[in-house]
Amino acid sequence: MRTPTRSVLVVAATAALLASSTAGYAATPTRGSDGHDHGHVHGHHHPTAYAWRITPTDTTARFRGLAPVSRKVAWVSGTDGTVLRTTDGGRSWRDVSPQGLGTEALQFRDIEAFDSRHAVILSIGEGEDSRILVTRDGGASWTESFRNTDPAAFYDCMAFSSPRKGLALSDPVDGKFRLVETSDGGRSWRLVDPAGMPAAQAGEFAFAASGTCLAAGQGDRTYLVSGGVDPARVFTSTNRGRTWTVADSPVAGGASAGIFSVAFRDARRGVIVGGDFETPTGAVDNAAWTADGGRTWTKSRTNPSGYRSGSAWVAHTRSTVLAVGPTGSDVSTDGGRSWSTFDTGSFDAVECTHDGACWASGEQGRVGVLTRHR
Repeated sequence: MRTPTRSVLVVAATAALLASSTAGYAATPTRGSDGHDHGHVHGHHHPTAYAWRITPTDTTARFRGLAPVSRKVAWVSGTDGTVLRTTDGGRSWRDVSPQGLGTEALQFRDIEAFDSRHAVILSIGEGEDSRILVTRDGGASWTESFRNTDPAAFYDCMAFSSPRKGLALSDPVDGKFRLVETSDGGRSWRLVDPAGMPAAQAGEFAFAASGTCLAAGQGDRTYLVSGGVDPARVFTSTNRGRTWTVADSPVAGGASAGIFSVAFRDARRGVIVGGDFETPTGAVDNAAWTADGGRTWTKSRTNPSGYRSGSAWVAHTRSTVLAVGPTGSDVSTDGGRSWSTFDTGSFDAVECTHDGACWASGEQGRVGVLTRHR
């Protein structure tokens, strides 16, 4: 039975939105939106200060879908069938939303992009609300390539290991998480044989929060994270989703709680973040790290200061990871072992590019570009 608190996330508390944000050092005590110091400073100094430079999108759509390609090119997708694209580093955004395809009321919770022209978007929801569309001309035109016809399925997120090969994840159907795959860049999709997927637990599902409940890792590795059960779990595949192993995590799960995002730096080092979206300032058992490819997970010594829905490793660093959520942004410089808050603005998703840029997106049309100074 589907409950109102499952994949269709409605955050119960609204975070204060900042038109601009101020940078802070991890050696400075951070104060959460509940007014209490969260103690992310115990002997851990980060020499780099981080801040978000907010870019003007001229929209109030909520962008849970985020796909930066480089410092210059990025795509976002969200509510009311909205898709935007920038090719100048966020100085201007172009509305490239699908037209004439009946998508105006859909929520595009995930987008994957490979350059300024090729992108794939996923809408979430019951039955036929779960759709996938693809563009090859920068959003001038879109083609619907997948529409879910199983009323029991609910698609949450996608992950691509190359511009041609990708997977899309549905909540469990007939007791197992369901996957469809593409090998032509999203133009066609087929069901992945569920034989290699471990059984889901009763009430287990994935969160359509930032497009990162499914993530492609190094080589043929893929990761899937869940909530709805306690503890939340991490599924790992080493063959592009054919077979999976599953491990318990230290992240607490529940009806509105669990792991919302997974990110790996390489084949061994990864992080998971989450929490309870109905308690957005809760900072207990909401992050963990692995150094063995996801076989075992260790909870963070100091946590992000609230529910976090997105995570990303910063390129050209060894151990720096970002996490974002409706109550702020956090950074870890030790691979997820400890976290420090550097911003209190609301974001849902964060992604970093190979050329060192990091982008975040969220409610009220907020899109930010990370700035760093020493």
